[in-house]
Amino acid sequence: MKKTTLYILLIIAFFSCTKKHNSDNLYSDALLPIIDSALSFAEQQSLLMAKKYETQDGRLPKTYQDGKDMSSDSRWWCSGFFPGSLWYIYENSKNPETLNYAQLYTDRVEREKFTTDNHDVGFMLYCSFGNGLRLTGEERYKEVLMTGAKSLGTRYNTNVGLIRSWDHNKENWQYPVIIDNIMNLELLLWAAKNSEDSTFKNIAISHADKTIEHHFRPDYSSYHVVSYDTITGLPHLKQTHQGYSDESAWSRGQAWGLYGYTYLYRETGEERYLEQAKNIANFVIHHPNMPDDYIPYWDFNSPDIPNTPRDASAACIMLSALSELIDYVNATQAKEYMNVIEKQIRTLASEQYTAKLGENGDFILKHSTGGYPFKSEVDVPLTYADYYYLEALTRLKKKYEK
Repeated sequence: MKKTTLYILLIIAFFSCTKKHNSDNLYSDALLPIIDSALSFAEQQSLLMAKKYETQDGRLPKTYQDGKDMSSDSRWWCSGFFPGSLWYIYENSKNPETLNYAQLYTDRVEREKFTTDNHDVGFMLYCSFGNGLRLTGEERYKEVLMTGAKSLGTRYNTNVGLIRSWDHNKENWQYPVIIDNIMNLELLLWAAKNSEDSTFKNIAISHADKTIEHHFRPDYSSYHVVSYDTITGLPHLKQTHQGYSDESAWSRGQAWGLYGYTYLYRETGEERYLEQAKNIANFVIHHPNMPDDYIPYWDFNSPDIPNTPRDASAACIMLSALSELIDYVNATQAKEYMNVIEKQIRTLASEQYTAKLGENGDFILKHSTGGYPFKSEVDVPLTYADYYYLEALTRLKKKYEK
């Protein structure tokens, strides 16, 4: 063997070992049993939920409050999350019973493919039918997603360059866009990849760029609502509708932004989206009011901290986003993110946040906050907290299997 060839082989071997060593250091073996246990419990609890609503035609779980089950039909913006949770559980367990329920509850959301009066079509369809398509390849699901993407696209205004979020409160908002809307662009990017219509991607890119321009403050925190003048295409009002004040950092809003720009980088390869995601991550991780366990208060600027509710849903969205973002950053940043991820999982999987079997309305997690200023869904389980928790657990488990 020539010296040059031997040298190359030694270099390859060295870097291969180094990569494995770094990976082993990054992903603690002690965390995997916690992930496996959390997924196993999630299936038991979620099957109880699935059986409870099985004969309730068209109903989907929403929350559990004051000892009562709260559900909705498919029109509620959260309707796709429980089907999506079942798909993630099935992905890990391959249990035929879970698959049957995932299909059943996914079908309950199908009519939303024709929805044009709100921006939540992405939440409704991509979390349910999107995961179903990914795991089964079911052709019928493609039509649902494509039709839904077309419906979502009708809410785009070329002069403003964004998708309109809400149609109410017209006396105050001309063209309201909420930070949550960044999450619905993934459906459009899927449609662009699975059709010959570049309009879907153009809309998504425009919305993402305009959101960076107008939704974020210099410290990379974001407003909740920005309303645009339909003539000039510029903001006329910036508010934080579900937060403590207009200038405060509503925690779930920050998590939506972190998650959105992480997947936007994955889907487009545009570096500006990666930089935005990293900057948002830096803001939330290092915020002086972020607790040591990284389960944020409902608003980072609440004057009642620490005597105010946490929001497990914000933590779960953040957890899922970091579980992906960790793949796109340098070793130092990855280590920092993994420290946050591990603390979040250990906390969420503990008795403090994970319910007992058959309790908590059969939801997995406790202590989420929906709309604190409106005294709505405060310190309760929420279906989207469970969904993003399961997504994060699934993403992390796959890293151990590589």
